[in-house]
Amino acid sequence: MTATDPYLVRLDPVRSPEVHAYVQPDGGWCLNNAGFVSDGETTLLIDTAATERRALLLREAILTTGAPLPRIVVNTHHHGDHTYANGLFVPEATVIGHDACRDEQSAAGHELRLAWPGTDFGDIRIALPAVTYHDRLTLHVGGTEVRLIHPGVAHTRGDSIVHLPEHGIVFTGDLVFRGGTPFVSAGSLRGSLRALDLLRSLDAGVVVPGHGPVTDPSAFDATEEYLRYVTELAREGHTRGLTPLETARAADLGTFAGLRESERLVGNLHRAYAELDGLPEGSPLDPVTVFADIAAMNGGAIPACYA
Repeated sequence: MTATDPYLVRLDPVRSPEVHAYVQPDGGWCLNNAGFVSDGETTLLIDTAATERRALLLREAILTTGAPLPRIVVNTHHHGDHTYANGLFVPEATVIGHDACRDEQSAAGHELRLAWPGTDFGDIRIALPAVTYHDRLTLHVGGTEVRLIHPGVAHTRGDSIVHLPEHGIVFTGDLVFRGGTPFVSAGSLRGSLRALDLLRSLDAGVVVPGHGPVTDPSAFDATEEYLRYVTELAREGHTRGLTPLETARAADLGTFAGLRESERLVGNLHRAYAELDGLPEGSPLDPVTVFADIAAMNGGAIPACYA
């Protein structure tokens, strides 16, 4: 095993059913986390992967624990690194997501192939959630509750938090990145701050972020600090009449300079500017403009997809 190999973390070795996080280092572009809950008879999978190859590794990891393949797949949001491999688990599994997650996934299609045409995604068939919910939904794996909670518009319009209250575990999806720069261009800066308050209220001691190593609730504070930094930076740049790209290029990242994917700052500023202009949270931004500015911040090239 190398430092870049995916690995499993058993999150609660005492209680049943077993809960694992599936972590893909180092959590950069297209390297998401997944997880699963299994009582030995029923398995619930949280998110999939960006490519066929990585999905097959995820399937293998589930089977090595003695768990059966999932009957249920929960998508925390629509982005392809979390959903592209849904098709490798259906029809045996039913895919569940928020109402807006289904709509966004349908609209997005194979957008990652367009962004990263040189990446070998393999045989990926878009499989939309067959079951959707609006606010909250409770599932059961054996006798254990798995609560799906929609935090409102945040990372995207259709995010789901996956909370296991008896285990004190929460899967945040991309509401939290550990070691990477938060990314809210598809959702809401203000909504992401509200989502962090919701996450805190769940009082979970174990936090599985959408990208990066398993962590604890301190990740909520770290994420909030960055988002408030973006809020102030946007306010200053917007007042001065600077574009998001001009504001990003002039920014002093300070304590945030060590975060991966720092080029996401300009995408976050586009979202913050839209909210300062009075647009509703989650209003569509022009993806060509946003990713052109991200490429400009990345030395003139779209960041690499590491899947």
